[in-house]
Amino acid sequence: MQVLLAGNHKFILLELDPATIEAVAESAGFKIRINETDRALTLDLTLGERANPILLFDAADPANLGWFSRCQFYIDGRTGGVLQTPITVANKKDRSGRRLNYGLQVKIAKELPSSFRLPGRQPMNEQVFYSLFNNFLQALTKTGVAVCGGTVIQPLAGRTEAVASRN
Repeated sequence: MQVLLAGNHKFILLELDPATIEAVAESAGFKIRINETDRALTLDLTLGERANPILLFDAADPANLGWFSRCQFYIDGRTGGVLQTPITVANKKDRSGRRLNYGLQVKIAKELPSSFRLPGRQPMNEQVFYSLFNNFLQALTKTGVAVCGGTVIQPLAGRTEAVASRN
């Protein structure tokens, strides 16, 4: 971890190891492809041979109340940001534009404001991030992650289509 000064702004620069990120993703059952830039890591995650989709569900649907109560992570449906983390997600799509239920694109910001804190006021460093990333991937495959509002991120599990009106 480094501290980066840009004028009056102070940033934390995470030095994430792509090999460690790959090992964490593979241990959670994902196939991964990594694209690294100076400011972020972009991951193309796909579940391996598995019968169930990624557990990304609509938090507003009353049918998903059981999942919502067990959630550890929530995604802002308007931006794709995983709340209180440096992670942003997007749906993967096939060539015809339909979303794939077995994959996500994940972007990890390497530059964070020096004031960035995880829930509980815990400061961010590489080891904390690896643990957070492992917990996020485990939630995607076991307990579920809620999408709250918006239309940018589409749920992949549970009832994913709006119920039609009876009129």
